Formats: sequence, structure tokens, C-alpha cells
Amino acid sequence: MTRFAAPIAEQIWDMKYRFKKPDGTPLDRTVEDSWRRVARSLAKVEADPAHWEDVFYSALEDFKFLPAGRITAGAGTERDVTLFNCFVMGTIPDSMGGIFDMLKEAALTMQQGGGIGYDFSTIRPRGAEVKGVGADASGPLSFMDVWDAMCRTIMSAGSRRGAMMATMRCDHPDIEDFIGAKADAARLRMFNLSVLVTDAFMEAVKDDGPWELQFDGKVFHTIQARDLWNRIMQSTYDYAEPGVIFIDRINEANNLNYCETISATNPCGEQPLPPYGACLLGSINLARLVRDPFTPGAALDHDEMTKLVATAVRMMDNVVDVSKFPLPEQAEEARNKRRIGLGVTGLADALLMLGLRYGSDDAAAQTGNWMRAIAHAAYHASVDLAREKGAFPLFDAEKFLASGTMQRMDDDLREAIRTHGIRNALLTSVAPTGTISLYAGNVSSGIEPVFAYTYTRKVLQKDGSRTEEEVEDYAVQMWRDTHGEAPLPDHFVNAQTLAPLDHVKMQAAAQEWVDSSISKTINCPEDISFSAFKDVYMQAYETGCKGCTTYRPNDVTGSVLSISEAADQAPGEAPEQGVSEIAGEGGEVVYMSEPLERPPELEGATYKLKWPDSEHAIYLTVNDIIIGGHRRPFEVFINSKNMEHFAWTVALTRMISAVFRRGGDVSFVVEELKAVFDPRGGAWMKGRYIPSILAAIGGVLEQHMISIGFLEGEGKGLKTDPQTLQDTATPPRGRACPSCGQYGMRMIEGCMTCPNCGHSKCA
Repeated sequence: MTRFAAPIAEQIWDMKYRFKKPDGTPLDRTVEDSWRRVARSLAKVEADPAHWEDVFYSALEDFKFLPAGRITAGAGTERDVTLFNCFVMGTIPDSMGGIFDMLKEAALTMQQGGGIGYDFSTIRPRGAEVKGVGADASGPLSFMDVWDAMCRTIMSAGSRRGAMMATMRCDHPDIEDFIGAKADAARLRMFNLSVLVTDAFMEAVKDDGPWELQFDGKVFHTIQARDLWNRIMQSTYDYAEPGVIFIDRINEANNLNYCETISATNPCGEQPLPPYGACLLGSINLARLVRDPFTPGAALDHDEMTKLVATAVRMMDNVVDVSKFPLPEQAEEARNKRRIGLGVTGLADALLMLGLRYGSDDAAAQTGNWMRAIAHAAYHASVDLAREKGAFPLFDAEKFLASGTMQRMDDDLREAIRTHGIRNALLTSVAPTGTISLYAGNVSSGIEPVFAYTYTRKVLQKDGSRTEEEVEDYAVQMWRDTHGEAPLPDHFVNAQTLAPLDHVKMQAAAQEWVDSSISKTINCPEDISFSAFKDVYMQAYETGCKGCTTYRPNDVTGSVLSISEAADQAPGEAPEQGVSEIAGEGGEVVYMSEPLERPPELEGATYKLKWPDSEHAIYLTVNDIIIGGHRRPFEVFINSKNMEHFAWTVALTRMISAVFRRGGDVSFVVEELKAVFDPRGGAWMKGRYIPSILAAIGGVLEQHMISIGFLEGEGKGLKTDPQTLQDTATPPRGRACPSCGQYGMRMIEGCMTCPNCGHSKCA
């Protein structure tokens, strides 16, 4: 039986990928059962299922090939879920009926567990005339609010809410509003935002030329291109969004540019897709393929990698036939083109094992060589599949071979494609692998550098106690196994010490041999100058990247996982995670597996809330409990004479009280309520726009928590005397995780990810 490399790996498997009955009874007794289930499911479309089941199982064994989470969790379960991680939805019509038809399709897709991407550039700008109704258009952002509200109410299959990507062209008249939308920390929280940047715009930026904002042939405004670019950069500098997608480069390089036009991506950006395009992902674990690590003879086993890639391509191609699809249009699109996204994980660990410093010229060259070998192995495997099973239905040899990707391929491969065709239109992509990387033993994620080599994770036990476990990076574990406590070598760098332009260098090296795109976050220090920050994006454009996403600690999204330098740290050794616990009896965050018993008497306060559209006021009572001399909210009662509110106020009362009684940092309740937008419109209260009555209730709860000392204000975390902190110099720890409640959410590959429980909206 496989022994997991770390407790967190087994916990991730049990929580996310282990097949269980609805009552929680495990059907997969071991991880081998999970591998066998997936292998059997994907082999059933083969002429010899028994043979291929064993071949597929061998690829999965020892975490060498890691299918995306949807495949590992869903294959062979017979559940009504899709095995595709995400989709780009259909083109949004510029009509009310068409827009809400698209909203329905989005809800159905998210219900089956698929994330979605949309281009909102097709909706007329705010203030444009709506002919026939004598009104002005509300603009694309108003409809994005509706999508955001829908996403909050649809629970995706499994245990996570759906993720969404919204794109908008750089010449849309509402682009400036789109760029600034995330300045409001409560708005569009279910979306990742990216601007579709054209080559013409980038040239205008360089020339400081004018730029026309237009829709349907009509010019609405003319601005300076550089001013618009600076607005994008300032927004991203301040609150990490929007990202930038170089859309002309994507369409020019696309193998299928003869039959599709791309204007959106999946939520994390690694799959630019046409309308109804589907995102099928899997990763080769490079860290498991290194032989003789940390020795002069260390090398990647190319023969095993080539064999593994061929098996992975076949498995992923079979997913197209095995998977269910939320919509028939998605099934048709997937089967007509059979695109897959085979990528890598563990790249940084593999480089460390070879003695290469991530971000160095040698590491970039080695990355390029590996990605080239994977690309050629994948394309050759797909040609072999075409010989056996036929090319994808929309294959056109001459047009396919004219694409930018194919111009870089070897002549023998091009000739094989011309002769036999190819099974899959696109084959390579580098996706976020945060959760599956933890599951595989905490290997480095995707092509990212190692974020922190060692950190302490707090685990909630069934009896309500909390234990600590040290989580080590996979390569560090291997080093310790052979070198004991010897200091880590100088080439061990991590995301805390890596220069932003080194990130860009690595992304560009990989992108050359990836026919889709790459999900990667370029971590920038908080004190990076604005000029240097802009250089990161320009360098990404100049070196051939298809997009760029950065993360700089900021007041809106919080800081990344805080790291504290030890004074006696060995040269080259990674800093450890700063825990910054709240000290003092009763001052710690209290987590409970069972709710507290209600004392006979509690103190609290009652607040009167008058919503402008309601005849009757709402009365909100919050009662508190004292634990270790500290006051915290324990229960909520909501009452009103308006019977229209009765059902949902009772439900809200019970749900919020249940959350409060189980302890932990419950400030996320405030954040979630304040972020609810009513599609009918909000109201102005005391000079502030409140987007819904639920948001108003969230505001009351927030003020109560501040008044009792539970919050320090604006939901930024637990309030405590600074003198009780072990390290008052430690920077903010970032947002609390919505799944486990612990702090430390950090940006990885374009997604906020929890290092404690593995929660990620994109995993």
C-alpha cells in the first residue's frame, strides 16, 4: 500500500479525491483504489480495456501522472459530473433575452462542477442607446454583477464554489470601469478579471499614441494608449487585478486559427478557448522522474518521461469520450477538436535536484529543453492515436501545419502529421496544480518556484483540539533524507527571494513549447517601484508570453503567506513561515468540532435596521459569549413584521448562529454578506451605497464585532492587543480561508490558495 509522503497529502486525498458514499462511507479504501477506479474508467472505451487499465494504472502509480482534480474525483463514480475542469461559454448576445440565456447556461455548467470564462466585450457600453425601449444600456459590468451573484448561489459538484474569468477588450468603451472594478473589495469576488490586449494597443503604448474606445463601429472616446496602460498597471499594482492577456498572439499561434477565434480563457488563464471550449488538464510530475538527485549525475529520465507522456495523452483523449458535459454545445466542441492540456508540475523541485537555481539562465534553458521534449512526445503520441483511431474531425493538414506552433516542430513530426493526421488539435498547457501537488507529496506547483520550503500547518482534530505538523517541500525532504541537517545549498531559492524578471524568464522559456498557455503568478515584493512593476509586463510581452499575472501584497487582497527571517538562518536556506499566534490565555482563535452549549444567560445588543424599500424595520440581536476573558459573537436573531422576510430571516438566523457556535475566525460571515448584490438594486444609507439588504445586515454584524473587540475594523481580522503578539513586526497574514478559517491565503498560479487545507477556487 502506498505510503503518503506527508499527512497533508493523505488529507487532501481523503477530502477531495477519495470516492465515498453520500453518507461519507469510503468506497476507495486506499489511494490505489482511486488509481484503479480512474484507470478502469478511462480504459473502458478501448478495444482491450484490461490491457489499457493496467497501463493507465502504472502511469498513475506513485503520483507520476496527475490528472486534474475533476478526473481523479469523478472518473468511475457514475456521478452526474463533468471531468473537464472548466469551460469558456458561448458568445454573449447584446440583447436582454440572450444575456439571460447565457446566464442559465453558466448556472447549468457550474452545477456540474465546471468553472467558466466569458468575454463581456460583446455587451454594449453603459449609456449606449437601447433602441425600441427608450432607455440607455446599463453596460457589461452591471451584468457581471448578476453573474457574480449567480455564482455565489450555485455550489459546484464536490465541495467548492465555481470560479469565473471575465475578459474585456482593451478598446471597449467601458474598459476603464472594468479595470477599476476590483478596487471595491466586495465586488465581483467570484471573478478573475483580464484585459484582452492587442498588438496594436501595445504599439500605441510604446509610441504614446491615441487609442479609440469603440463598440459596433462607433467611437465613444479617444484616450492616450499609455494612459490606459498605466491605469491597468496601477490597478494591478494596487490590488492584483486585472491580468493581461495578449490576445493577438494567442490567436496567431493557435493551431486552429483557421476555424475558431479566441476571446476568453478559463478562470486561471492557462486555456484560451473558443465559445463552448472545454478545458481538459493533467500534469507530468517531473520531480518523480529525476534519477540520482543532488549528485553530479542527476538527470531526468527522458525515456520514462516520453513513455509517460504517450500514456497520459491517450488517457486524456479517452476523457473526451467518457466525460459528461453540462451542455450539448460543449460536447460537440470537445469532440470536434479533442483538445487536451497536458502540463507539468514539480518543475522547481526537479531543477533543485539537478543543482540548478530557478530563474537562472541554465534553469531557463533546461526548462525549455524539458518542455520541448514533452511537446514533441505529446504530438508524436497524438499522431500514433490518429493512425489508430482517426484525426480530430476538423483537422485540415495544410492549415494546421501553417500555425505558429507547428512552425517550430521538427520536419519528421510535420511530415507524420501531414500523412496520418493528428488526434488532438492542441496538446499542451500548464495549469494550476496547487491541490494535486500537495496530494503528490507537496511537490512544487506547476512551473512555479517553491513558495516556502517549510511551514507549520495547524490541523483540527475530531475532539476539537488543534495539532501542528511541519510541511516540507518534496525536494527539501529528499535533501534531508540524504544530507541530514546540512544547510540547503545556495541554489535553493524560493518565491520570497526571486526577482520578478526571473519569473518572467521562466514563463517565457516554457511558453515557447506550450501550444495553449500557462497559469503562473509572478510574485512581486510590496516595495517594488511602479516603474519596475510595469517593466515586468513589458518584458512578458517582449519575450513571447501569452499573458501576465502578478501578485503584490496590498490592502485589498491582503499579503501573501508571511515569512519571517531567522537571525541564525543558514546561507541559502529558505525562511520559515511566521506563525504570529495570538498569545495569552483565551486569546487564541478557538476552533471546535462540536458547538458550544448555550449558557442560560447571555449579554448582547439589538440593532434597528431600516431598509428604504421596506415598510417595517428589521431588528437584529447579537448575543455574545466570553471565552478566556475575550468576548465573541455566539448567536443572532433577526426579526421583522414584514412577512415577506420571514423565511429567509429564520434561515439566516439559524445558519449564522450555527457558524458562530463552532468558533474560529467567523469574520468571513461579514465578508460574505457584505458582498451580496441584489440584481434589483441596492440603496443609499448614511451616504454609502449598500448593494443589498443582506449586505446591510453584514454591516451591522461587522460593527457589532468591532464594538466588542472581536474585529479590528472592516473585517480585517481578529482584534487583539499588539503586545500579545509574538512578533509585532510580522506583516498581515492575508485573508482567512473560507474553507478552514485559517489565515495564510496566498496567490499561486492566478488563484488565492490556502496552504493549510489546500482550498482553491481554481483547483
